[in-house]
Amino acid sequence: MVNVLGPSASRPGPVESPRDRPGPAGHRLNPQSVEKLLASVRDGAVSVPEAARRLANLPFEQMEFAHVDHHRALRCGFPEVIFCPGKSDEQIVAIFSKLAAAGGNVLATRATENQFKRVRSEFPAAEFHEHARCITLRNTPRATTEGVIALVSGGTSDTPVIEEARVTCEIMDQTTKAIYDVGVAGIHRLLAHSQTLRDARVIIAAAGMEGALPSVVGGMVQAPVIAVPTSVGYGAGFGGLAPLLAMLNTCASGVGVVNIDNGFGAGYLASMINRIGEKTVPGQGPRG
Repeated sequence: MVNVLGPSASRPGPVESPRDRPGPAGHRLNPQSVEKLLASVRDGAVSVPEAARRLANLPFEQMEFAHVDHHRALRCGFPEVIFCPGKSDEQIVAIFSKLAAAGGNVLATRATENQFKRVRSEFPAAEFHEHARCITLRNTPRATTEGVIALVSGGTSDTPVIEEARVTCEIMDQTTKAIYDVGVAGIHRLLAHSQTLRDARVIIAAAGMEGALPSVVGGMVQAPVIAVPTSVGYGAGFGGLAPLLAMLNTCASGVGVVNIDNGFGAGYLASMINRIGEKTVPGQGPRG
């Protein structure tokens, strides 16, 4: 994620234009520069190892208060994401502008409605996902995956976390199926969705209180389960620490755990797993 750097973080700083600025050695990260490099490889002017080295070190964009990593979309498969808490409205808009100018989809997490209004004044196509507390801007055509990511929440109070995961998956072009309020206190509600869970390629399970939901789901399916402990619960839940420890101590195989309330991290990881599944389907070999 983009994080504010240095002592200047406490002041907004100037809002720069969305135009690209040169990075190290004068390189710019845009389709033209990449095409020029690939043409050089084709013509024999640049070796394949040298091209790989250059692609691994394409520039970030330096602002007064942040370094925006424009290469991340090529390197990791999705552009850098804005974590809004701790940033001024001006900083969020400035970083959002830089990312939007690069042409990829933009995601800002833990945003407020007022922050969204500031972004929308510059980008009318931006959307605010109230429950997820996310701002998205889609710059690329929407795509879908054959593999489905199922998202399961223990209770309605866990909705903000599971929605953050869902919005993250969907801006990364993943097909999702959300199942809300199916905690183990009424396990018949969860069992009613057994087939949907078994059909999913990846499952995200978010729960607070005692955090038992991912263990139960993990015992029902062969898909990997990403457990998200939430800070929902009474005093002895210690703000999500109790479900975190419960999930780390799960007896179900194939369950991994992310940080407390980290719906974004769960959604991003699930999307990466599902992308791998899109390339290779068991029994069918590589897919084109």
